[in-house]
Formats: sequence, C-alpha cells, structure tokens
Amino acid sequence: MGMASETNISFHKRLFLLLLAFSWALVLCFIGFQYLREKEYKSDFLNAQLQQYNRHLLATVEDGEPYEDYIATHDKPFEELRISIITRTGAVVYDNTISLDSLDNHRNRPEVAEALLKGSGYHIGRRSASDGRAYFYSATRGKRVVVRTAIPYSNTLRDLLKADWSFLIVMISITLIMSVVAYFTTRRLGKDIERVNRYEAEQERMRFKRQLTNNINHELKTPVASIQVCLETLLSGISLSDEKRQELIGRCYTHNERLRRLLNDVSLITRMEDGSALIGKERVVINDIIDEVAKELEILPEEERLMLHVDFPDEVIVDGNPSLIGSIFRNLTENAIAYSEGKHIYISLLENNEQLCRIRFEDDGKGVEQKHLPHLFERFYRVDKGRSRQKGGTGLGLAIVKHAVQFHGGTITASNRPNGGLRLEFTLHK
Repeated sequence: MGMASETNISFHKRLFLLLLAFSWALVLCFIGFQYLREKEYKSDFLNAQLQQYNRHLLATVEDGEPYEDYIATHDKPFEELRISIITRTGAVVYDNTISLDSLDNHRNRPEVAEALLKGSGYHIGRRSASDGRAYFYSATRGKRVVVRTAIPYSNTLRDLLKADWSFLIVMISITLIMSVVAYFTTRRLGKDIERVNRYEAEQERMRFKRQLTNNINHELKTPVASIQVCLETLLSGISLSDEKRQELIGRCYTHNERLRRLLNDVSLITRMEDGSALIGKERVVINDIIDEVAKELEILPEEERLMLHVDFPDEVIVDGNPSLIGSIFRNLTENAIAYSEGKHIYISLLENNEQLCRIRFEDDGKGVEQKHLPHLFERFYRVDKGRSRQKGGTGLGLAIVKHAVQFHGGTITASNRPNGGLRLEFTLHK
C-alpha cells in the first residue's frame, strides 16, 4: 500500500502541476496581451487628441492665415506642447521652442516619414536630437506641409500612458481560486484514476499468474510422467538387464534435471516480476561477463561448441545485478547452441555513452520465421515444440532475458540477419 500511495501522490502532483502551469501560462499571456492592448489604446487616444489640434493648425496654414496668432490664441491640448511646421521635403519652417538654425532635415524622422506615407503618424519616447528630451510625437500631413506636435515625457505623461493594472489583481485572484479548485479536483481525480489503474494492474497480474501456473503445470506433466513410468518399471520386480536398468535411471536423471532447471527459471522470473526491489545492484563490467561466457563455451563438447566473436572496443560498466546480466548472455548463448544450427556467435558493442550501452547478439544459423519473431520473448513459447523439449529447454530462457533487460531499464528486439541467423539487440541503462 505504501508503494501505491506514493504513486498516487506522484500522479496527483503531476496532474495538478500540469493544470497549474497551463492556467498560469494562459493568465500571463492574457495579462501581456491586455497590457499591450491597453498601452496601445492609450497611445492611440493621446495621438487622436494631438491629431485633432494638428488638423486645425494645418487648416490655418493651408488657408494662408497667420499660424503664429492661432498658436498664441487657441488652447493647446497639453502644456509644454512643442509645435513644428515642416515642409514635405523635410525642412523645418517653424518651431515654437527651438531655434530653426539648430534643426536639421526632419524628413526621415519616424513620425514625419509615416505621416508623409500614410497621412498621419506618431512615435513614442524618441529623444530629440535638438534638445535631448524624450517626446511623444504626432504628425499630420497637409497639401504643402506637415504639422507635428510633441509632448515632452514627464511624470504626468507617464501616468497617462501607464496601463491600468487593476485588472491584474482581478485576474490573479481568479487564477488563485482556480488553482485551489484544481488542486482538490485533481486530487480526487488522481485517486480515482490510480484506483482504476491498480485494479487493472492487479487483474493483469492475476491473469499472468494464472497463465504462468497453467503453463508450468503443462510443462511439469511430461517429465513427471516419464519419471513415474521409469520408477514403476524399476519397482515392479520385472527382471531387467543391467543395461536397461541403467537406461531407466538415466532417463529419471535427465527428466529430474529438466525439472530442476524449470523450477530455477520459474523462481528467477517470478523474483524479477514481484520482488525487483529486493534484487541488489553493484558495479558490473560487461566485458568480464562475456569473458566468462567464452570460457564456458570452450569446455563444451565439440559438437555443441560455437565459435564466439566479440567486438567490444570499450570497457562497459553498468550499475546492475551480475547474476541477471550473466543470465542474459548465457541464455542467448544456450538458445543459439540449441536452435540456431549455426557455427558462429557474434557479440558487438553498438553504442556506449554515459546513459546506456547498446549490444548486438547474433548467430549465423537458420533464423526464425517472421511470424514467430513477435512471440520469441513470451514464456513457454516454442518455435518447434518437439525439438525444444528434446533439447531440454524450459521455454523460459528468452523470457528471462527480456525481464533481465527490462530490470536494467532497457529494451530488446529480435530480427533476422540479412545473410541468415537471428539478431537480438538490447540496451542496458547504466
């Protein structure tokens, strides 16, 4: 229950943090959009006021009336309003605050260029080359001239252009409330989902255990029945030659050995499935494991021996269980000896980095039909059932290999070599 509780909390936290990140990202995007929109709205509103004054002054200039009198007698929309009249070629013919001698051509000023192109334009916060002050500029184009007004940046102007942040408080308050609601909602939802997952996982485990039990019962029947027949014959009192008696005893030993291997394999695979936390890990040098397998091959009878070719340029070290890693290479080797009908085994290091190593194990035998490849790692699956039992296999070798690889965080795949033989590639995480 402790493990399930930790999983449940972890799942709930992941779901809650995902929703929290999504909602806050949404709010921040909205706040940014709202800030820019409001700032643009206020800038447009300020520009509209200046444009209105510009048009009235422009009408006076276009009508040939004295524009100095208009500027002196009419109310300005803002105090300290700088007013410039610029020809369409960019020459400044009037400025109410700066001497004309100190002013250069204004045709390329952003607000003037925009007004010449579109009829009106404004620019925020550019510093004047004449007096060094920052202004809010607004320009309007007429038939002969451009009228430009500018407000110097001051605390009043900054307050006017500043976005209203009251909506921010509202949005943050709503988001905080949503976060609290999301926390309790995801906690309940997480518990419900985890409960369903635990139930489904338990059902799946029960199904596998039933299947494993049925398969074990099936596998035990043949050797047990054979041992019983041999023992009944020996105990029946029938006169048997020494040769026949020795043959029956030999059969009993062979079937007993098969039972022992089957029980060992079942014990190992059950331990990996149900008690992986109890399996210890230590520093394991893969090269040493392969050397041990090579030495074991050398002492086999010549008819069972295959030639081993190793291509391991680097020393590969993983944090793992030496017994399980050894079982990977031994089971693959035994499988190649028993079923490949080849002469050679090749073990190659394909990849080796800080995270994992990728290893290829292959033989030069007859390979496996395509339809069997997806099932090779299933427990008790046999390509040729009669021949497999004759060879003494338990049907669990490749299943043990798969579980041992998964125990070390890796994956394994099976395919046929282009030139014949079976190829198995697997990874082990370090």
